[in-house]
Amino acid sequence: MDWKITRVDVTHPDAVAIMREYMDEVASRYFGRPVTEAELTRYVAEAPGTDLVPPTGAFFLGRRDGEVAGCAGFRVVAAGITELTKVFVKPAHRGSGGAPALVAAAEEAARGFGSALMRLDTRHDLVEARALYAKIGYDEVEPFNDGQFAEHWFAKALS
Repeated sequence: MDWKITRVDVTHPDAVAIMREYMDEVASRYFGRPVTEAELTRYVAEAPGTDLVPPTGAFFLGRRDGEVAGCAGFRVVAAGITELTKVFVKPAHRGSGGAPALVAAAEEAARGFGSALMRLDTRHDLVEARALYAKIGYDEVEPFNDGQFAEHWFAKALS
């Protein structure tokens, strides 16, 4: 089963649905319990990803056998610098190469936006994400923001 990665508008129903799944998982892991529907709706509204569209960013869906199985996006944060965000693969598809493929698609598109550096932040409890980023060439760096959920910072040169 191969992955097919495509750039889509964040308002597409498939994009909205997968970002909601992403937020459900990361929020539930953070709180150590399933989030309520009201909480999920609030969290999605607080981080809708509406800036993940040209010219400020891009959003990608990954499909396996025609099923939406993952996503990734990036936003431009400064001249030559982009930020990777919303990297997510549904549990049934993990370990099948989707996350590296999604990140590679985001990196390639970011180069097209003139980015020389991709960076990201993540939480301590997202150990799988931290392992992925290290595996695909991201180095842990000094903090570059003070985000509420930022506990580890990574960066990768895109040249």
